[in-house]
Amino acid sequence: QVQLVESGGGLVQPGGSLRLSCAASGFTFSWYIMSWYRQAPGKERELVARITSGDYGETKVADPVKGRFTISRNNAKKTVYLAMNNLKPEDTAVYYCYANDLNFWGQGTQVTVSS
Repeated sequence: QVQLVESGGGLVQPGGSLRLSCAASGFTFSWYIMSWYRQAPGKERELVARITSGDYGETKVADPVKGRFTISRNNAKKTVYLAMNNLKPEDTAVYYCYANDLNFWGQGTQVTVSS
């Protein structure tokens, strides 16, 4: 069955970095657009970044994280990544991996940015 398992979240100080991973199984990973979303307490879930299918996926990054976050994928490893640099307290949220077209979510991983 389809599975998306996120990892890499944690507590980091402002200005720090984290790399989230999302390991996929149960579907032909390279065929699908993959996205990262986040949801902060009391707020709606919002798109963070998206990467198209194939070996050279085109990327789109939301304005609040542009220049700081990078999405990438390794189809051989069936994994999508979110590299987050210069983290800010407002980046604190649960980060979710999402398989577009399958409409399938991972369980989420908590990212907390605090001194």
